Order: sequence, then structure tokens, then C-alpha cells
Amino acid sequence: MTSVSSSSSAAMGDPTRKNVVILALCQALSMTGSSLVMTVSAIVGTMIAADKTMATLPLAFQMTAMMLTTIPASMAMKRFGRRAGFLFGILVGICGALLATFAIFERNFALLCTASCVMGIQMGFAQFYRFAAADTAKPDFKSKAISLVLAGGVIAAVLGPNLAKWARDLFDPVMFAGSYAAIAVLWLIPLVLLFFIDIPRPSVEERKQSGRPLVVIMRQPVFLVAIVSAIVAYAMMNMVMTSTPLAMLACGLEFEDAAFVIQWHVLGMYAPAFFTGSLIARFGVLNIMLAGAVLMLGCVAVNLSGQDITRFWLALVLLGVGWNFLFVGATTLLTETYVPAEKAKVQAANDFLVFGSVSISAFSSGMLQNAFGWDVVNTMAMPFLVVALCMVAWLRFLRPEHTANS
Repeated sequence: MTSVSSSSSAAMGDPTRKNVVILALCQALSMTGSSLVMTVSAIVGTMIAADKTMATLPLAFQMTAMMLTTIPASMAMKRFGRRAGFLFGILVGICGALLATFAIFERNFALLCTASCVMGIQMGFAQFYRFAAADTAKPDFKSKAISLVLAGGVIAAVLGPNLAKWARDLFDPVMFAGSYAAIAVLWLIPLVLLFFIDIPRPSVEERKQSGRPLVVIMRQPVFLVAIVSAIVAYAMMNMVMTSTPLAMLACGLEFEDAAFVIQWHVLGMYAPAFFTGSLIARFGVLNIMLAGAVLMLGCVAVNLSGQDITRFWLALVLLGVGWNFLFVGATTLLTETYVPAEKAKVQAANDFLVFGSVSISAFSSGMLQNAFGWDVVNTMAMPFLVVALCMVAWLRFLRPEHTANS
């Protein structure tokens, strides 16, 4: 107990580590809301949409808004600082959650899509929590800082689906309105936490300088592998994950079963983050990325082998862990491609491309699931995962020094 206490005190005394703790908590609360939305969005869409193939449209609009927010969010943070940007995003997100609550009361699908867009703005700002940690960390702590901030999602894995179930009947008989209202209350907490963050505003030089042209940076093999891996990791994860509750309900399973599977999926996404940074330091970022791609392919194989709750559970856990390895690795790799003056535009371009692809996957997942079925959704993911696997293997051959960071 003494060693744990002294370690915690030391962590809180170190500005970098204190920032990681606060950013991890903010990430956790942001992801709890996102996890809740993942659990209920498609089901709410099915409840109130006239065309059931449009059930995942609110989530798709949310992802689109997140994508469109990434560039202005990054530029705003370069001008006004990280804390100001995060606070603005949270305030907008709370408004979106309240609007979604009202939309469900009114059974207004168009308004629900609008509210999802507003919530997506908050998510666009929240994506930079991991970069905020990396920016202030020493080189040997970057991958650990990124992974530890993402580890805040463990709280989301437990709290999100359970909060969805607890708040589902809060405004009975208007199902799920309480779930979105709970998000609005939950997101009040980061408003307080962010006042304790210790990240200085960008210097005058950093705000004015722009560094190399973006196209030059994007031509680097390391950047290409990082961006393709991040796109594939997030888009394919989102496509399979979003369709899973629909597939489970179509098999006759209950909402509680879907919530249980999503909970374990989110846990799989974020629990490994406690040690992913250490694994990268020990085995090299590219080896961990290769393992992630293989695990995601394993998810597809399990899903294609049958449809029962055990397979849904195992596949979504593999999907979550695979995403963690591939996405944390890709983010770590990306930080090697720019200098401080270039970080805003590179991070913005990265997240714009990543979440643009996620938007496409969200738009298509519900349509694919309803029109062609579960097997087609999973089969569609396979070639993209193979491409990512081959590109990481190519960089590993081309740049063997990237196989170890120690």
C-alpha cells in the first residue's frame, strides 16, 4: 500500500503524468457516452425510423460530424490551446445529448440525426486527448502516454452499457430517452476536471510556423503505413461493431445480450491499453500492429463460423483487442512523422481521413446488415485488413529499426 501511495503521489507531482491521469479520466467519460450510444443508437433508430435500413444513420451522422470537426478542432487548439478546445467540445456535446433526448420523446428521426451530428462535434474534439498526452510526453513515454489515455476507456466499457440499461426506462414509457439524458449529466464532470490540466498554450512561434507542406509529410512511408493502419483499424472495427446488436437481435437474442457483448468489446478495446505501450517498447511498434491486424482477422473468422452469443462475445473481444494494438501502434507511428510546428495539421489530416472512413463504414453497416446479412458485413472487412497487414509487414521489411523502440 505504501509503494502504491508513493507512486501515485509521484505521478501527480509530475506534470506529464498528472496530465495523463486527467486526460485519461476525460477520455473515459467521453467514451462512456460513446459506448452508450454504440449500445443503443441502432436500436433507437430501428424504433423511430420509417425505413429500418436507416437504423444506423444517426451513428453515421455522428461519425461524419466528428470527421468534419477534426480539422477546425485541431486548428482551434493550435490557436487557443488544448483546454479551451476540450471545454468547448464538451459544452456542445451536452447540448447534443439533450437534443437527442427530446428527439426520442418526439419520435423525430430527423431531429435524432441532427442531435447525433451535434454530439459528433464533441467526439471530434475528444479524439485529441491522446495527442495532447503525446505532445507533452518525453519520447520514451509517448506510446505509454497514448495507451494510458486510451485506457480510460476501461471505465467506459463497464459504465457505458450498464448506464444504457439503467437509464433505458428512466422516462418510461419513452424508452432510451433516459440513456441520452444520462450522457448530458455525465459530461458535466470533465468540465471540472479540465481546469486542473497543466498543458501550456502553444508558443507564438508554434502558432505562426507551419513547417513542411502537408503533401511532403504524407509521402513518408511511415506516414502512409500509420494512416492506412489507423483507417482500417477504426473503420472495420466500427462496421462490425455497429452491426453486431442488429445481428444479435435478428438471431432472437435480447437487448441485454447485445449490451453485454458491446461491454466486453469496449473492454477489449481499452483494457490492453494499460500495457500496450510497454509491449510496443518491448517488441516494437510494427510487431504489435501486425498482431492487431491478425486479431481483427480472427474476429471475422469467428463471426463467419456461426451466430450464437458465445461467438458474438469472442469475436467482439478479438475485434476490440486487435483494434487497440493496431490503432495505438498507428498513432505512435504517426508521432514520428512531424515536428511541433507541423503537429496541428498532421493530426487534423490523420483524424479527418480516419473518421471520414469511419463515417462511410457507419453509413454502410446498417444497409449491408439489413440488405445482405451478417456474413457479408464480415466478408467485406477481410480485404481491408489484409491490406493493412501487408503494409505494416512492408514497412517492417523496409525499416527494420521500427521493429524495436527500446
